[in-house]
Amino acid sequence: MKITVIHGQNHKGSTYHITQLLLKHFPEGEITEYRVNHLKYCIGCFNCIYKGENSCPHLEDIKPIIQSIEDCDLVIAESPNYCMGMTGQLKTLFDHMAYRWISHRPHPGMRTKIGVAISTTAGVGAGLTAKSITKQMFWWGIPKTYRIAAAVGAKSWEEVKPEKKSSLEKQIQKTARKIHKHLGKSKPGLKFTLLFKLMASSQKKNNWNPVDKKHWEENGWI
Repeated sequence: MKITVIHGQNHKGSTYHITQLLLKHFPEGEITEYRVNHLKYCIGCFNCIYKGENSCPHLEDIKPIIQSIEDCDLVIAESPNYCMGMTGQLKTLFDHMAYRWISHRPHPGMRTKIGVAISTTAGVGAGLTAKSITKQMFWWGIPKTYRIAAAVGAKSWEEVKPEKKSSLEKQIQKTARKIHKHLGKSKPGLKFTLLFKLMASSQKKNNWNPVDKKHWEENGWI
């Protein structure tokens, strides 16, 4: 079992610690962790979409992360809530993966993966952040995603009250059980299936991006 973890921040706060607690439930896992603070911002050049992903000017930095996501069984992406959203650094990674959306060149292996989004906040907004992360995963083609979102009422993990940590551990255990149950058995749902058929229809008529169309043809989707 391969697990890829994407940390949306460098500091080891509540979000980080919850991620580590979840990972303890997978002692058999081959875990690879990445931090995204060093990534350069996507400049919107469209090279990845029109010319292919290897044309990205930031390829050297992002390719190892994307390759790990494509090779793993479980993807965990986490970010503390920053102003009602994920960190800019994590969003930068997602921006670089636009070409992997199902509207362009989805990776066929995504359909068997499980995704987890983790977010914390002192007050409100963690749920919005986790939802935003799972939305990205859906558009990659990951059929099964889970969220762990928590208002910890503290600015550091050390200050989180014991009863809150106990409650979080129960939530983490519940999520871990679900992952173990569905690992390797995930299948696209009705929403994804219908959307994928719509995209396939669009690609059949695609006369503006031969790179995308070729990808769909080579995978036997059109």
